[in-house]
Amino acid sequence: MTKRTRPWGYQDVFEGQQPDWQLHQDTVAVRAGLARSGFGETGEALYLNSGFTYDSAEQAESAFMEETEHFLYSRFSNPTVAMFENRLAALEGAEACFATQTGMGAMFSAMAASVKAGDRVVASAAMFSSCYVILTEILPAWGVTTVLVEGTAEADWAEALSQPTKVVFLETPSNPLMEIVDIRMVSRLAHEAGAIVVVDNVMASPVMQRPLELGADVVMYSATKHIDGQGRVLGGAILGTKEFIKNTVLPFTRHTGQSLSPFNAWVLLKSLETMSMRVERMNENALAVAEFLAAHPKVESVSYPFLPSDKNYELAKSQMAGGGSTVSFKVAGDKAATFKMMNGLTVIDISNNLGDSKTLITHPASTTHKRLAEEVRLKMGVTPNTVRMSIGLEKAEDLITDLTRALDQI
Repeated sequence: MTKRTRPWGYQDVFEGQQPDWQLHQDTVAVRAGLARSGFGETGEALYLNSGFTYDSAEQAESAFMEETEHFLYSRFSNPTVAMFENRLAALEGAEACFATQTGMGAMFSAMAASVKAGDRVVASAAMFSSCYVILTEILPAWGVTTVLVEGTAEADWAEALSQPTKVVFLETPSNPLMEIVDIRMVSRLAHEAGAIVVVDNVMASPVMQRPLELGADVVMYSATKHIDGQGRVLGGAILGTKEFIKNTVLPFTRHTGQSLSPFNAWVLLKSLETMSMRVERMNENALAVAEFLAAHPKVESVSYPFLPSDKNYELAKSQMAGGGSTVSFKVAGDKAATFKMMNGLTVIDISNNLGDSKTLITHPASTTHKRLAEEVRLKMGVTPNTVRMSIGLEKAEDLITDLTRALDQI
């Protein structure tokens, strides 16, 4: 019988003899967290079961009392899910991980498990629309106060964190305009205010940014994006200390049903093996496309943090290894002109997903951010002529040709 790998610990992430040197992230992405069955399979096993049996009633009692290591129920933990959690934790440099069914499940669980009525949350104002709804509508309905901070000026963050605060939430880079927040600076101020720092690292991916090394306490992902990155499954993940995952996250998630399915975990586990290669190629393509758009006369502005002309360039370079796979830009025209450009694309698909192997484009004001009031969208910079483009693995020259022909139509 394979010994249970606890989902809140990953000390023994390599089977057999442990390497006595520091492994590169790419090696960890292939090797960490592997727990082979007695059959000695090379590929990770897929355990598509809901429950587990016990040798005796006494063993079941001992397992539920956490005196015996044994899987209990796949809503709590599962061997395949645990392998994904342990591998991602090793890759991120976190002590532990809990995998959720979606990225928003990860964001909501990380926040909801950490606060109660009367608590105070501080967050960056630039964020994905669903995150905005959770922070400004759902949590306040529970008696939680949310304060939003625009930009990265230290004085503004210092003022917001001059009062005791429970959680600071950062989405950096932000969706869709790739705004950057200084993780080091905010983490220092947050810790002085008694807060933990939760970073949504979806747009950067584990390859291009490591928030825990910059002072953050918790990292969350939509694993649907770059981790799968091939448009197949939904998933999410929360990473932090063993204490945070075991004593804060698990008591909330095991009773509210936030767990990831074993099949999706298996797909994500295999996807981690190629994530670095995919994300690096996406970043190369994104920079080439951003440089092209920045010089085009029918483009009003481009948001990509690794463009030297971008307002976030210096900060992004100090905390990211690459600018990410998302490029947002404003068409020199109105909504009709923007739609005409999008409809003129041949290779690039219109879709609201991102971090995919295929290049996708969407109009945030009418899709991903439509739920928000117009004044909120405009304050975020999501105007009628704004488009968000997730750059994939195609040849950059083909993407540029497609964009050239589409822009020529307006």
